[in-house]
Amino acid sequence: MMRGNPLLVFACILLAGLILLALFGAALAPFDPQASNVARALQPPSALHWFGTDHLGRDILSRVMVATRIDLLIAASAVGIAFLLGGPLGVLLGYRGGMLDNAVSRVVDMLMAFPMFVMAMALVAAFGNSVANIVYATALINLPFYIRIARAEASRQRHSGYVLAARLSGNSHGRIVLAVLLPNILPILLLQMSLNMGWAILNAAGLSFIGLGVRPPMAEWGIMVAEGAAQIAGGRWWPALFPGLALALAVLCFNLLGDGLRDLLDPRQRR
Repeated sequence: MMRGNPLLVFACILLAGLILLALFGAALAPFDPQASNVARALQPPSALHWFGTDHLGRDILSRVMVATRIDLLIAASAVGIAFLLGGPLGVLLGYRGGMLDNAVSRVVDMLMAFPMFVMAMALVAAFGNSVANIVYATALINLPFYIRIARAEASRQRHSGYVLAARLSGNSHGRIVLAVLLPNILPILLLQMSLNMGWAILNAAGLSFIGLGVRPPMAEWGIMVAEGAAQIAGGRWWPALFPGLALALAVLCFNLLGDGLRDLLDPRQRR
């Protein structure tokens, strides 16, 4: 199936490259990403500086490579927290039903009706734009997706034969939720995680772009795009273009990966 899905192969190659840059980007960078040299400020791409330099003379290629770690770390941490909290909670609600299920479902509907990025802005502005707060805000706005999906699947499968067999075998409700229902719903949640990774990266970069995310001089794609945007009017396109391309490729990678996982996990979607 991998041979018949070139987009999935491309996504896996991109993902491997992103992981390698996140792990070894600082060691592979040709220059110190924080070292400024005003004499080399805003130099266009060349053999020495492949992506050019920014307004402080810092090598853009090195900064793009190093920024991969912080962006992936924020996105992976936020999505992981949302999955670990929302998945089991949604399964529990769908399995038990009742008033608590209805109450939490209405709260989830309210959260999903509110603009997610605006909510993240409000949370980060209220509690401070540290990396930890960015992670928590991004996790909170992703949490409703996992609760809703896990709840819907648990509600649909709670009367399935394998769940009834688990009850007749004497398993407790907690064991049925965590060891029986949740593993069977896990593939759908993994697909949602892949899609949410792209959104989480965009959310972190967007917060940094408007000044509510990671603080300079730390290398981060959103900050680099914001700093480069001020140079476009002067014809200097490279400070914003290359970090923007890195951001677009990362989001494309996880979107394509999500489509590929859907085909792998659901035989009905295979072509």
